[in-house]
Amino acid sequence: MKSVVTGAAGFIGSHLVEKLLGAGHDVVGVDNFLDNYPRHFKENNLSGFRDHAKFTFVNEDLTQTDLKALLRDAGYVFHLAGQPGVRSSWGSEFSRYTENNISATQLLLEAAKDLKLGKFVYASTSSVYGDTTDLPMREDGLTRPVSPYGATKLAAEHLCHLYSKAYGVPTVALRFFTVYGPRQRPDMFFHIFMRALLNGDDVPLYDDGEQTRDFTFCADIVDGLFNAARYDAQGEVFNLGGGSQVSLLTAIAMAEKIAGIKAKLQRFDRQRGDVRHTSAQLEQAREKLNYRPQVDLAEGLKQQWQWIRSLGR
Repeated sequence: MKSVVTGAAGFIGSHLVEKLLGAGHDVVGVDNFLDNYPRHFKENNLSGFRDHAKFTFVNEDLTQTDLKALLRDAGYVFHLAGQPGVRSSWGSEFSRYTENNISATQLLLEAAKDLKLGKFVYASTSSVYGDTTDLPMREDGLTRPVSPYGATKLAAEHLCHLYSKAYGVPTVALRFFTVYGPRQRPDMFFHIFMRALLNGDDVPLYDDGEQTRDFTFCADIVDGLFNAARYDAQGEVFNLGGGSQVSLLTAIAMAEKIAGIKAKLQRFDRQRGDVRHTSAQLEQAREKLNYRPQVDLAEGLKQQWQWIRSLGR
């Protein structure tokens, strides 16, 4: 079975490639090494499987390459590539989000419409819900993003639905909730926080710390992606969360205990596009995808701390 993974050198993409290779798939991994963070992190993500006999790496821009050739003979497409980040999606940067999140998705779907795919799995985000008080967030609930990033990811979700209805592309969209763990992007909170603990630096804390998140360990997300590829229906959307709602201050205290180091918090005002609370309703994913998160926050943070320490100062 041939699987194509876009964003293969990224945080979640690299973990997914490893799982697919372990399951015997031939994997084509695509990544354009966007400059939102240093390339060496992504190169390290690839290092464990880049020479694997069943892995082929393609260093190309999805908006510029021959996508029909890329997808030829593919059974599954996992579309994880995109322009990440809520706070950086405003102003002059927005064009990068429309190109990498909307246009790239449309081009992939267009290339997939005449193929006999098993599944086209799209990585979406809890940011599509916006700053709602209607918790837990439900797949059939209101989607009203409060950041340009969230708006572009929701637009791409709609494209998946459209191509499913119009052309029968077997799409499934998955809304990820605050993913963390080893290989987490260096612009994400736990990576920033733990690097600061290791180096004795100040830790930026936006808002009052009482905001809550449904933190989800990367291995659980990968299990959800893998199961979604084998789901026998299409055109649907599912939440993938960690199964619990935890305040940021509680998570910080847990990480401090694991590290044995007290954080030096530097407080800032809430940022544009940030939401106050997230919590995923998981009934649909449990019932239809057999999704059951296995890694609790304490264990997940322990694994991320060990990885951060392995990087050195």
